[in-house]
Amino acid sequence: MAIETWRNEPITGAYAYIYLDGISLKRTWGGEVRNGAILVAVGVSEDGYRNILGVAEGCKEDKAGWSGFLAYLKKRGLSCPELFISDKRLGLLESLAEYYPDAKWQRCTVHWYRNILSVVPRGRMKEVAAMLKALHAQEDAEAARSKARDVITKLEGMKLSKAAAAVQEGVEETLTYFAFPREHHRHIYTNNPLEALMKQIRRRTRVVGAFPDGHSALMLAAARLRHIAGTQWGLKRYMNMDRLKEMKRQQQEKQEGIAG
Repeated sequence: MAIETWRNEPITGAYAYIYLDGISLKRTWGGEVRNGAILVAVGVSEDGYRNILGVAEGCKEDKAGWSGFLAYLKKRGLSCPELFISDKRLGLLESLAEYYPDAKWQRCTVHWYRNILSVVPRGRMKEVAAMLKALHAQEDAEAARSKARDVITKLEGMKLSKAAAAVQEGVEETLTYFAFPREHHRHIYTNNPLEALMKQIRRRTRVVGAFPDGHSALMLAAARLRHIAGTQWGLKRYMNMDRLKEMKRQQQEKQEGIAG
């Protein structure tokens, strides 16, 4: 199958969880070397299998780039998922609100940790990282919020005001996964499943350096992703989705009971 045909196949079936990420690449533009972006979406189907839903070129990872990418997915038939998982990319949240307003969004906890640690002195990083991880090791969202308040107080006591402010500002965005089955938490509170794929693309594009155009970069990335999709990565069940189906059924029955 030609790469372009594979890349533009209709998207059929429903996807509960969708991971979004982008990778910056060097490309030649008018004789100058500039940054471009390749945007990727991976979904977990209602049967628990992973599938690469889309890969496309974006001039930048900005509002226009993400809006174009989500429009490309929607045009091919992607229905609204239960949850999107991603880093807090520029313009991405605005684009999600425009194209999939009913979906929940989970901010990748690993990227969030990195953002906070970027304003922490090197000698305190290990201690602060342990505090942040303990926050997401709590039993439920309310316990995590309580732990976050403790973390903020402790960071302020350590004179790490910027880190404390970052926790206070962003912690709620990292707790969405608590609304989903506990068995799925380790898969959906980070963007790591897609990060692993992006690393493979980076290894291959690093050899090229600057691409002559965006299309050649896209074709290399898409060819690699298509290969991965046909391996055990895509053929092995990634999650048991029965618990999510049961949770949704219970929620529906509860709503009907309240309405009745």
